[in-house]
Amino acid sequence: MNTPLPRRLALLLLSTLVPLAAQAEPIPAPPDIQAKAYVLMDYASGEVLAARNGDDRVEPASITKVMTTYVAFDEIKHGRLHYEDEALVSEKAWRQGIDSSESRMFLDVGSRVKIIDLLRGIIVVSGNDASIALAEHIAGSESAFAEMMNHEAKKLGMKNTHFVDASGLPDPEHYTSAHDLALLGRALIRDFPQDYKIYSERSFSYKIKHAQENRNGLLVKDPSVDGIKTGHTNAAGYCLLSSANRNGRRLIAAVMGADTWAYREQASLELLNYGFRFFENVQLLGADKPAQTLRVYKGELDEIGVGTLQPVSLSLPRGNSAKVQLSTQIKTPLVAPLSKGQSVGSATVTLDGKAYTTIPLVVLQDVPAGGFFHRLIDSIRLWFAH
Repeated sequence: MNTPLPRRLALLLLSTLVPLAAQAEPIPAPPDIQAKAYVLMDYASGEVLAARNGDDRVEPASITKVMTTYVAFDEIKHGRLHYEDEALVSEKAWRQGIDSSESRMFLDVGSRVKIIDLLRGIIVVSGNDASIALAEHIAGSESAFAEMMNHEAKKLGMKNTHFVDASGLPDPEHYTSAHDLALLGRALIRDFPQDYKIYSERSFSYKIKHAQENRNGLLVKDPSVDGIKTGHTNAAGYCLLSSANRNGRRLIAAVMGADTWAYREQASLELLNYGFRFFENVQLLGADKPAQTLRVYKGELDEIGVGTLQPVSLSLPRGNSAKVQLSTQIKTPLVAPLSKGQSVGSATVTLDGKAYTTIPLVVLQDVPAGGFFHRLIDSIRLWFAH
């Protein structure tokens, strides 16, 4: 699986033989999760550590609102929306809140509400009224906003997902998969790390005496959990997209279609514990960790690092990290000018002597052409060398 991943060993692996560790102990099978589907994903590598029915179509229920906020955060990032902007609450948004029993922020029709309050109303208390108000403010209508949601889903590689509304109400054409939701959770944390912090807030109140509690009970049960979102309808069952960060390592779990709210939390915690206990990350490459430093001819620089612009890591069953080696295949000679990101070859990752994945390698910085005499001398060197 070729997936983007985070950093560390490269030249050490290239210049020395990594001694094999003692035979790794076999790891147990994943927990027996009683749900329609589940996926456990490593955040850094994007690799799936455990899954059942991960690509099957399921109803997302209120986990839909993760994409609603993703679109909003993207608008904020690009300056088209601001936390302090105010949205007008339409009758549709207000009525949806009235019809949704507990899933509402208690908005008043015709009132104006700050975007930051709507976001908290969506994330913390799962307000359907807040979701529609935000969608209408951003796109003019909920249906137009759903088109934006589907556009983002396609960009993120969510191949089994289609949205028709911003809140997750049941509809035959409103569906996703456990794997797609894990991808969405990963993108949310990666692309909007500061905004994501709202997902860890325990409670929120808006014009009511008592604060409404975050429905993600894992925020209370496990201090390493900092999100993400619950969902429930009679058809979807009880669902939970969760994420935990322990000692700098993050996992994401999507449990869809459990029988009770308590079990969705239990199952999610079992998956997270399993992933942290029995898997480890091997950090490989990144913009500041070249795979190799190579000679450059006819350039302002004589040497250049080649590697990956994005961090690269692998997720492996525990005890296998010492069995990873990296070998490079470079198209030489490298002759300036060279552009940052220009393809120059590939690196093959092997695990215990067997090919695991291949990673494209690129130039890590621009190398302009050198002066006339430097180019002339290097032309002579190239003639003799090659």
